[in-house]
Amino acid sequence: QVQLVESGGGLVQAGGSLRLSCAASGRTFSNYPMGWFRQAPGKEREFVAGISRSGGSTYYADSVKGRFTISRDNVKNTVYLVMNSLKPEDTAVYYCTARPSYQISVVFTTEREYDYWGQGTQVTVSS
Repeated sequence: QVQLVESGGGLVQAGGSLRLSCAASGRTFSNYPMGWFRQAPGKEREFVAGISRSGGSTYYADSVKGRFTISRDNVKNTVYLVMNSLKPEDTAVYYCTARPSYQISVVFTTEREYDYWGQGTQVTVSS
């Protein structure tokens, strides 16, 4: 079992930036590939970014590529999502997620591949 707690959401103007954090506890953090998903009102939850256990591999949704950066600190047991050039369509609840894996470089990109989820943090981008 691993517990995930997101923070860093808020209200920002279009073109602005935010950094989300997800603190993990309960198990060896470095055994877990991590991901960020988001869910906008009336829409299904969608993949945003994923990162491997070591941090050496990352993957992004096309809609955020070049604007968002995922990273992790395996000493602080935290994964980050830096969001730049934010757009109103980035408005959503952002969720941190994790699952254990023996593979060092794997990145998971679908909701059903992940086991553990945080409670979410709201990001609102005004135009």
